[in-house]
Amino acid sequence: MNASSLKINNDEFDTVCSANDPAILAEIYQESVNLCIWQRQLSKSVTDYVDWLLATASNRELRIIAESNDVISVILNALPAHDGLSALAGDINVLATMFADLFDLKRIGIRLSILDRNMCPRFHTDNLPCRLVSTYAGSGTQWLPEYSVDRSKLGHGAGGVPDKVSGIYSHLSHIQQFNAGDVGLLKGAGWLGNETRAIVHRSPEIATGDKRLLLTLDFGD
Repeated sequence: MNASSLKINNDEFDTVCSANDPAILAEIYQESVNLCIWQRQLSKSVTDYVDWLLATASNRELRIIAESNDVISVILNALPAHDGLSALAGDINVLATMFADLFDLKRIGIRLSILDRNMCPRFHTDNLPCRLVSTYAGSGTQWLPEYSVDRSKLGHGAGGVPDKVSGIYSHLSHIQQFNAGDVGLLKGAGWLGNETRAIVHRSPEIATGDKRLLLTLDFGD
C-alpha cells in the first residue's frame, strides 16, 4: 500500500493518514489518527451521471437510514433514472459496505445532498464517533491540522465572527481540502478517548452558480 502518515508538530494525537488504497481507512482505529483519506479518481460513468444530476436537479437532499445490504436498491429508487445511475449507486454501495464492515454496522445513515451554498461554513467538530465524507462534484470538505487550530475559538468561542477573523487558524495556508472523489473518515468527539481531539473541519465556500454533490455516511445502529 502506498500510504503516508503525516505527524504534524510532533503531536502524537495529530496524525492524518492518506493513500490511494482503500485499506488506509482501517487506520482510523489507531489512537493517534483522527483523519484517514482514501485518494481516488471517480469513473467517467459516475461523473457523467453526477454532472447530469447537478445540471437538471434543483437543490435536494436524500436522507435515509438503510440496511447495509440494501443500499444499492435504495439509491436506485431514490434518484432519477439516467445513464450512469447504476454506476453511482454501485459506488455508494461500495463505500457503505466498507463503512459497515469497518464498524460492524447493520444500518447506515446516508445523506446525499446537492448544495449551492455553504452547509457548515465555520470550522467545527462533530459530536459523533466517526463520519465518512466524499464529494462527488464541486469543492471538497476543508480541515485543519492540529498545530494550526486554536480550539478555544470553536463554537461560541469565536464570538460570532467569521473564521477568517476569529483566530481559529494561524495562517490561511494551513487550511487543507479534500479533492472531489476522495473518501475521508473523520473521527469525532463521540469516539471514546477522542473527546478533545476531534478533527476540525468545515464546508467549503461555494461560488455563485456552482454546486456540490456531497455524500456522508453515519452510524445507523
